[in-house]
Amino acid sequence: MSAIEREFVGIESPTAIRNGAGFMPCQGLYHRPVGKRPKVAFIATHYNVDFSEHYLGPLLAARGFGFLGWNTRFRGAEAFFILEHALLDIGAGVRWLKEEAGVEQVVVLGNSGGGSLMGAYFSQSSEPNITATRDLKLPDAVLDLPRGDAYVSLCAHAGRPEVLTDWMDPAVSDEQDPTSIDPELNMFDPDFGPPYSPDFIARYRAAQVARNDRITDWVIAELARVKSLGMRDRAFNMYRTWADLRLLDGTIDPSDREVGVCYAGDPKTANFSPRGIGLTNTLRTWLSMWSLKESQCRGKPHLARIKTPALVIQSMADTGVFPSDAQAIFDAIGSDNKRLEFITGDHYLTKPDGARDVCADMLADWVASVLS
Repeated sequence: MSAIEREFVGIESPTAIRNGAGFMPCQGLYHRPVGKRPKVAFIATHYNVDFSEHYLGPLLAARGFGFLGWNTRFRGAEAFFILEHALLDIGAGVRWLKEEAGVEQVVVLGNSGGGSLMGAYFSQSSEPNITATRDLKLPDAVLDLPRGDAYVSLCAHAGRPEVLTDWMDPAVSDEQDPTSIDPELNMFDPDFGPPYSPDFIARYRAAQVARNDRITDWVIAELARVKSLGMRDRAFNMYRTWADLRLLDGTIDPSDREVGVCYAGDPKTANFSPRGIGLTNTLRTWLSMWSLKESQCRGKPHLARIKTPALVIQSMADTGVFPSDAQAIFDAIGSDNKRLEFITGDHYLTKPDGARDVCADMLADWVASVLS
């Protein structure tokens, strides 16, 4: 294994300049072997989580690759996310790898929630297809993004609207009241399970979709209302997003996961806490990221446009991404050269010992086999 070094990278984006305080909109850390300029590098980005010090960075750099843990302008600012601008920021990172770091081939890595974001980047850079978020103008630069050479999905959610809908609590009867409960849809009522009956599961899943659609309908109407009053947008809260039935019922989508826990601990406690994906949004951010009806952050359409080599890796003890999610991602990828691997470990491969090295070795061997 090679010794590694890290370089801070901060650059502007076509639609975002340096902040008055001095920081750049796009920031990250480039990991590489000491004294070398790798010909192949990975780039990993998330919708809002800081990926600059991603756990795979030093591991892949030690195996001879470059790794850019990259953040867009929306790091820590999920409430204001707009897809087209995030894609421009990712493109700035890919361009830096090719023009400044001397990289010849780029592996686009979609990890966790970043899976669908990087899938959307790969799709847009290969075959421009996205449209502007409602009432906004599509930047010209998003039609000319530098392409990646291979795609990796690692413990990734299928899409931003999909994961939110799978997790959201359909028993919320009043969006303004985070304590409101429709008793006929309360997954935490032991009379319903676990295990949950097929009838309850069907009603519950349909009600989750209906809740997402109701919020979208309200957002569109509210956007028109505030615009009529001279406002451009507004923020709102959306509660209770730790309510996937799979968290309590291990017979649904069986895996090696610990049942009765989510990424935030006890599902019921987390569900009724002020913490969770999609908690705060602007109206347009909801439409851009979370809406089943309008968001272009859904995975399947973008994955179908990936024609380069692709690898899907899923850990079997993940408590938030499940075997069927990984299979759906694999099935949706349009490449004839694709592979699906299930490995031992939790979501971030912190357990068992050595799980991250197993993943890094798998990535290194796969890249060597598909990229010349």
